[in-house]
Amino acid sequence: MSFPLDRRRFLRSAATGGALAGLGDLAFLSRLRPVSAEEARLDPDVVRLRPEIEPLVRLIEQAPRDRLLEEVAGRLRQGTGYREVLAALLLAGVRNVEPRPSVGHKFHAVLVVNSAHLASLGSPDSDRWLPIFWALDYFKSSQAEDDRERGWTMAPVDESAVPPARKAREAFLGAMGRWDEPAADAAVASLARTAGLNETYELFFRLGARDFRSIGHKAIFVANSYRTLQCIGYQHAEPVLRSLAYALLMHEDGNPAERDAPADRPWRQNQERAGRIREDWRGGDPDPGATAELLDVLRSGTEEDAPEAVVDLLNRGVAPQSIWDALLGGAGELIMRQPGIASLHAATSTNALHFAYQASHDDETRRLLMLQNAAFLPMFHEEMTRRGEVRDLRIDILEPESTAEGGAGAIEEIFAEAGRDRTAAARKALAYLQAGQDPRDLIDAARRLVFLKGNDSHDYKYSSAALEDYDHASPAWRDRYLASSLFLLPASGDEDNGLVERTRAALRA
Repeated sequence: MSFPLDRRRFLRSAATGGALAGLGDLAFLSRLRPVSAEEARLDPDVVRLRPEIEPLVRLIEQAPRDRLLEEVAGRLRQGTGYREVLAALLLAGVRNVEPRPSVGHKFHAVLVVNSAHLASLGSPDSDRWLPIFWALDYFKSSQAEDDRERGWTMAPVDESAVPPARKAREAFLGAMGRWDEPAADAAVASLARTAGLNETYELFFRLGARDFRSIGHKAIFVANSYRTLQCIGYQHAEPVLRSLAYALLMHEDGNPAERDAPADRPWRQNQERAGRIREDWRGGDPDPGATAELLDVLRSGTEEDAPEAVVDLLNRGVAPQSIWDALLGGAGELIMRQPGIASLHAATSTNALHFAYQASHDDETRRLLMLQNAAFLPMFHEEMTRRGEVRDLRIDILEPESTAEGGAGAIEEIFAEAGRDRTAAARKALAYLQAGQDPRDLIDAARRLVFLKGNDSHDYKYSSAALEDYDHASPAWRDRYLASSLFLLPASGDEDNGLVERTRAALRA
């Protein structure tokens, strides 16, 4: 059964009951000035580092967790804007949460800022504060964890070591190549002060992809910090870039520049492979058969086999989009085969590497990012095998399963089914999408459930990546990719996280 569905009517009905129960009445958010789509979008010239940003950062840093939402709500009622809160949240994170012992764990307080921002961008105007309030609360838990470990706070730059502008790029690349933390910190401060956003991040796009440590978090931090700075303004870049450089230099015992660790090997090999790709590689033809061929390699091949297959396909004249269809589909398939932390990061790191691929203007960097992504997916698969059973499921042969109803009723059925049988929920989502229903209604419902049910940074990170990447896959693969996300997205029967009620209470204060 299929019929047209008015989007506003669905969102209204979803918010007042039905099987999603709960998507909840969020009318109380009207007490805040709504965040328009235009305000949340990129416009860095609007934002300047005004005197009040430092007090707002200190408020976030110093307010007790059980009072922070009320304090921020009070500032919003006084006229503080979305970008100011977003900037202060990111700056509080990089200044107070150390990206060690890995670029994950408590550091998700920083990594999740852009994911919360993306969730805001994709939401109705009335809902846009919910992800930001969630991220504010999450920062306080990570700050407390950091305090328990060793109370790290970013120290001032050693100004005597900061190179002049003309030497900043060379000094930074040299320090990162040597894995020299003090020299990299001083050099990146110089870059932040003298180079532009795009010039600086061309260097970071490569550095974020050069090793597999922290299961993709390095590439994720590069993409997320770039995207957040695009919104809040590059005038906030210096502490962010210092944190980023420090994070990318995380490694185990022994200097990576002086040994051949498995985490570094693909990068070294892929630099040679990148040179074997034909010069006009970007002008190939779409080839669904090539996508299926690469998917087969990703299932059974190694971190050497997969990038070799990419080189071969590009040299045969296959369009890069067909390669990315396989990489996105391969990440989605890993989610199906073992929903969990390893497969989740296969998807979020693929999202980050694809973003860097799109943002980079350097031809070699783009080739390397594609090859690194191809190498990482088999490494994620290997990591999954160490964690438990990896099911024999394939994204390209997932069979659709009809829902009892169409439209909003089908969406309610899909997310209720996710609480009982993830495979059945994915099949029903595929049937819904293949019937020509509006995928945005499914995406809107998924995002609203994250707001209500999400209780971990990964709920935001994964949902923001997966729901965005629906548009990055070719039309022939989009429905299957989005259907695979039902293996990890929240179910309507999951326990509420309490954030909506806490936000409501904060706004009553």
